[in-house]
Amino acid sequence: MVSLRRPLLRYLLLSAMLALLLFLSSHWLPQSGGSPCGRSGEPCFYQRSKPPMSPAGWAEPDEAPPLIKECPGQSFQAKLLLLHLRASLSQEDDVLLDAYLQGWDQLLSFMNSLGSMVSFFSQKVKEKVDLIRQLSIKQPLKDDGKLTRLQGRHTEAYRSVRSMVEAELKWGKVSFSHRTDSGCRTLLRLHRSLLWLKLMLEGLSEGPDTEGTYRTPGQLCREAYQEALAPHHPWFLQRAAELVFLALPERRFFLQLVCVEKQEEATPTLRVIIHALTQVHTQTQRILAQNGMLELP
Repeated sequence: MVSLRRPLLRYLLLSAMLALLLFLSSHWLPQSGGSPCGRSGEPCFYQRSKPPMSPAGWAEPDEAPPLIKECPGQSFQAKLLLLHLRASLSQEDDVLLDAYLQGWDQLLSFMNSLGSMVSFFSQKVKEKVDLIRQLSIKQPLKDDGKLTRLQGRHTEAYRSVRSMVEAELKWGKVSFSHRTDSGCRTLLRLHRSLLWLKLMLEGLSEGPDTEGTYRTPGQLCREAYQEALAPHHPWFLQRAAELVFLALPERRFFLQLVCVEKQEEATPTLRVIIHALTQVHTQTQRILAQNGMLELP
């Protein structure tokens, strides 16, 4: 009888955890605001952190190098991610939104590859990506108050991060005091999550410690979360995130995602991707900071 109870209790506990994550996942991308810095869920990260800088010596080649191969049979393709990131930076001092969102499509495939626990959170990220895409095929309100659509075409206003910021400020779509479904606010949430993924990949690109031991993906993900997202999340959501870190696969699985077998092969591949992520993140942060949008509620 005891032997039957223990598996049942473990099953019920796991089910309860998954249900909790499903309930809390709607808060994965920060929603709260309006309280002084330091209170639960208040965004304080950008008050204490400097804009990320490109790591010295991480040169970016003109084209995707041969070492970044296509991986047959998997949705995430590191080569495609790199190409989309670079394409988003094709205009000086700006970030092109279409290529930026295509880069997020690849990052979502990366997240979904990590298991069902992470998919709770990646779904919320996907909603943010979809929202900006929906905004990009709309025009501002006309005189009669009706919202018109352009079938399959992007309006000039949502061509880039800078044009979106300027247009939404002009239309009064951005609020600095309460939550709105503006593209700027949505982009800020994606921007923070991009930093989380970038920091995790930086950890995966590192070698072993003096004793020859590599940090686990769970440890790296936790550290990246504590820096990039935890300052924007309430205490109970931070505790729920710990369950995700425990469920992450081993480092070997991450190497397979970029089509390599050894850490020595993965490091140069990851550093090229990290360099591109850093450029996109830095440029986006610069535009948001110039318009006082790093703490939109």
